[in-house]
Amino acid sequence: MDMAKSLVLCAIFLSACLSLAAADWLQATATFYGEADASGTMGGACGYSNLYDQGYGVNNAALSTVLFNNGASCGQCFTITCDSKKSGWCKTGNSITVSATNLCPPNWALPNDNGGWCNPPRQHFDMSQPAWETIAIYRAGIVPVLYQRVKCSRQGGVRFTISGFNYFELVLITNVGGSGSVASVSIKGSNTGWIQMSRNWGANWQSLAGLAGQALSFAVTTTGGQYLVFDNIAPVWWQFGQTFGSYKQFDY
Repeated sequence: MDMAKSLVLCAIFLSACLSLAAADWLQATATFYGEADASGTMGGACGYSNLYDQGYGVNNAALSTVLFNNGASCGQCFTITCDSKKSGWCKTGNSITVSATNLCPPNWALPNDNGGWCNPPRQHFDMSQPAWETIAIYRAGIVPVLYQRVKCSRQGGVRFTISGFNYFELVLITNVGGSGSVASVSIKGSNTGWIQMSRNWGANWQSLAGLAGQALSFAVTTTGGQYLVFDNIAPVWWQFGQTFGSYKQFDY
């Protein structure tokens, strides 16, 4: 009797765990773009330019308006699987983790059920073709998917690309691990205190401090809440257009 009760309790516990795991998956739809080598996904609304050089590779996706969140989602990672219960075009059992690198713009001329896949409030991923073909058959065009936001794993440290001119600094922050996306940034020259930056577009942050000729440090907080200080990332002799790497990386 005790053994029977134990088996029942284990079955109930397992069922509850599976239900909880299933609840973590959200529904969306997915299409693909960018050719078989993903070359057409370079650039985009996050500002990452060459995704190979910036540490994001070919497994990437453009997010619909709602998921993109005005650029706040740039760099986030999502595990996506085709919903085989709703479509026969799925490669059952396969999943892929992609990085958010672009915006899938809304098409107001079309309703959501007729090609306006990225119109609000739709949750949609326009994936690179290599990522797409991991989970679905090419001919499908569009499939229902299930997705989870997951931790990003990056090679090496966080990178800072400094653009702008004169008194305007535009800093692109790339290769962010952990939550993958940046919530806030401050910049500090060797002769100043900390100066709060604001999001310009995508993963680009701006300042009007005029810090040419000073070594630059950055204080970054991810959307996961982790705070790191990157001291003297750019030396005194930095110039606009240069990228500076770090040895630090985010865990969450």
